[in-house]
Amino acid sequence: MRPADLLLPRPALTNPALLAATVNSLSDRAANRQDLWRLLTDSYTVDLDAVAAVLPRREPEPAWLPAKR
Repeated sequence: MRPADLLLPRPALTNPALLAATVNSLSDRAANRQDLWRLLTDSYTVDLDAVAAVLPRREPEPAWLPAKR
């Protein structure tokens, strides 16, 4: 069950510069990328596509095929 304070209105971050500054400040407190998303969405109402554009891209690990002999 979600805490009651999450049902209260949260400030909306719509300005890309403010969003980038907030992501930068929250990244110091977050242990990983999932924590950063949680901290951001628990504190603010954000456009998730805008947040994804601000965060550095994570490239998937390559799946190496076994070498043929």
